[in-house]
Amino acid sequence: MVQDKTAAPVSGRSAAGDPVTGPAPGSPKGPPIGPEDGPPGAGAPLPGSRLALPARVAGAAAGGLLLFLAFPPLGLWFLAPLGMASAVLAVRGTRPRRGTWLGLLVGLALLLPGLRWVSPIGTDAWLGLVAMESAFYAAWGTGVALVTRLRLWPLWGAALWVAVEWARGVFPFGGFPWARVAFSQGESLFTPYAALGGAPLVSFAVALCGGLLALAVSRLLAPALPSSGSRRGRALALPLAGALAVPAAALAVPRYGDEGRNVTVGVIQGNVPGRGMHPLGDEPAVVLGNHTRMLHQMARDVREGRTPRPDLVVLPENSTDIDPLRNAFARSEIDAAVKDVGVPVLVGAVVGIGENNRATRSIVWDPVTGPGAHYDKQKLVPFGEFTPLQGLVQALFERASLVGKQSVAGTRDGDLRLGPVTVGAINCYEVAFDGVVGDTARTGATPLVVQTNNATYALTNLPPQQLAMSQLRAVEHNRAVITSAITGISAYVTPSGSIAWRTGELVPAMNVLTVPVRTARTIATRVGALPEWALILVGAGAVAAAWRRRTPRAEHPVNREDDQQVGDA
Repeated sequence: MVQDKTAAPVSGRSAAGDPVTGPAPGSPKGPPIGPEDGPPGAGAPLPGSRLALPARVAGAAAGGLLLFLAFPPLGLWFLAPLGMASAVLAVRGTRPRRGTWLGLLVGLALLLPGLRWVSPIGTDAWLGLVAMESAFYAAWGTGVALVTRLRLWPLWGAALWVAVEWARGVFPFGGFPWARVAFSQGESLFTPYAALGGAPLVSFAVALCGGLLALAVSRLLAPALPSSGSRRGRALALPLAGALAVPAAALAVPRYGDEGRNVTVGVIQGNVPGRGMHPLGDEPAVVLGNHTRMLHQMARDVREGRTPRPDLVVLPENSTDIDPLRNAFARSEIDAAVKDVGVPVLVGAVVGIGENNRATRSIVWDPVTGPGAHYDKQKLVPFGEFTPLQGLVQALFERASLVGKQSVAGTRDGDLRLGPVTVGAINCYEVAFDGVVGDTARTGATPLVVQTNNATYALTNLPPQQLAMSQLRAVEHNRAVITSAITGISAYVTPSGSIAWRTGELVPAMNVLTVPVRTARTIATRVGALPEWALILVGAGAVAAAWRRRTPRAEHPVNREDDQQVGDA
């Protein structure tokens, strides 16, 4: 008698008491479908080979690097979805613990080169900032390792990316929202989404596109089932079509037309004598003289017909290195230059408040009445304009004393009447913060004016990154944006996000520009942070749902290897 060796399925319970169904001992072992993977045939198990972990590490590093390349000055914006796809593929299918450090690797690969501009302050400051900010991407990796086991996971993963960017913009010390994916899309196929939901929606769209590409790749790599060619084709076609549809749908976002009104704006970039940590130089009044001299030059050019007469003039942040409200010489120099040009001038100055504090201030200087209304910078640079944990930090780092007097944050929006228009004053670092720019735009101010001092970071990747933020803000709020930078890049960005004029760096420059005055509000301006909060809640809900579902799965013996099982959408 020949014994029948055909294995029959057996059923039982795991040590945790969970039902387990599988082949009998000794039968061929195929990769099972876990409870989060959906119905049989929907899963996309990746091979658990020795190359799995090195491939994940390479994918995480490549994802971060591709995201970096999407940012200015290279500006290869189309690489951002590919970077997102690589990062998601690296994390998907792992346990949360492994997802955490793979997410950390994504952050390091993005931020080490992306924040290289911090290094003039010190290598330790650069590396310390990168390490702190990369921790947020580690949290993203943890979440993605969970939510990619759910159906429709590209949506949940993209929402988590928005949540992480929000957290970076809030914690710690007021947040640091640099290198948000949206800021790599200053002028791209994804940019129109800014008019619907601001920077968060742009980041979401890029991340969703990348997630759909990742889904397509994971299905392509999955072993095919017998006689499933047509189904396999459909499975690939759907996510690829979705990845193409996301940027294509941006073409349907409402566009705003010209309203038939213009204002003529003079922009001055005076340059500074110093570099690095001492950009204003050691000799007082040089920076003040650079800018007042160019104001006089603009006045002469107008009188001699070489340039049109401006309605207003914008000077950069720190356009005077002496407090003009406390120093009679500085006041008289600025007053004489403003009288010469004959129109209101927005002067950037650091002014004293009491004995121990200061404010970074935009001052409306009238040719008749002198200094008047002003705006004080609300979002201050940690360790640059104020020192968190002051006693400890100053004891550990001698450079911390260079901050000097501690800055005091302003409490009002930047709408300032300047000649025939009310401009929206934004100071340098603030252009990265959705709330400051949005609140200013909601006052009705137009155009937006960004005064900036990037002298310490001249010729790094900071000035072009910051200009890309102005491009996104222009589309987000349907406003022209004028940037006046002390060493460059000064620029004029149209309401459509195009750069119509820009300067070089470390050179004196000036121009008189005709700028459209737009008053129509975009949907993004009206709704403010609502889309961002909705996406954050979606991401948090997906993590909660995935966490509840992972407990039985964690006890299943199949899941002892992180790379053994991958769910599908």
